[in-house]
Amino acid sequence: MKKTHIVLLVFIAACVGVIIARTGDYSTYESFTTASAKPDKEYHVVGKLARDMDMYYDPEVDPNFFSFYMVDNEGVQKKVVFPGTKPQDFERSEQVVLIGKMTGDEFRATKILTKCPSKYIEDELEEKEYNAATT
Repeated sequence: MKKTHIVLLVFIAACVGVIIARTGDYSTYESFTTASAKPDKEYHVVGKLARDMDMYYDPEVDPNFFSFYMVDNEGVQKKVVFPGTKPQDFERSEQVVLIGKMTGDEFRATKILTKCPSKYIEDELEEKEYNAATT
């Protein structure tokens, strides 16, 4: 076999390996109920901010602690704890996507994606992503 054939086979094998590894990262939106059933697995939960419940963020005490309540698409409300700063204009968000795991009765988010009304174009949503603080 020629060296170019060997290199080509190794490259194709690496590409197949990357494709297989990446397919495990794809997920659908789930509910708090599904996340509660398997607390060791990370889920994407979509919902809306529970505006009638309290939010807690005090950067003078702990700038990497933010908690709030969210209602998922099935109507289940849970407390969410995010080890990071409060996203800018969080109260304006139309929809919130959380990535994380259930811990007891709380959802521990490692990432928050907000969809807010765009301030530039009417009837268009602006999407922002916020990651948890790393310690």
